[in-house]
Amino acid sequence: MKAKGFTLIELLIVMALIGLLATIAIPRLANTKERAQLAAMKSDLRNLVTVQENYLAENQTYTTDLGGSYHVSPGNRPPAITLTKDGWTATITGANTLQQCAIFVGSTPAPPATREGAPACERAATTATPLP
Repeated sequence: MKAKGFTLIELLIVMALIGLLATIAIPRLANTKERAQLAAMKSDLRNLVTVQENYLAENQTYTTDLGGSYHVSPGNRPPAITLTKDGWTATITGANTLQQCAIFVGSTPAPPATREGAPACERAATTATPLP
């Protein structure tokens, strides 16, 4: 009578294949989460342009304090808005990414943004503390 079941070699091969697939899939899933965070930050900056333009139409100036008329997506910090002589710049960061996104209106670019009204993102500069 022949025993039914899997041999140890067959089980080890299956475990190795599962491990290989997991090492491929997990980084891709982590990258997807960061891409979603970046998309939310860019969307928040595009919404900021709309809110700022509405404020400009009503008050003939831009503002750094939009009060309750502007909200960011969950996980994003409120943008840092700086007024310039002919417009404004804004940068935004998220809690779950090292990327920073920026946008500008007027003639003063806000790196990494290079086109007016178009948000752009890059890895935020980190300040390393020198070791003694």
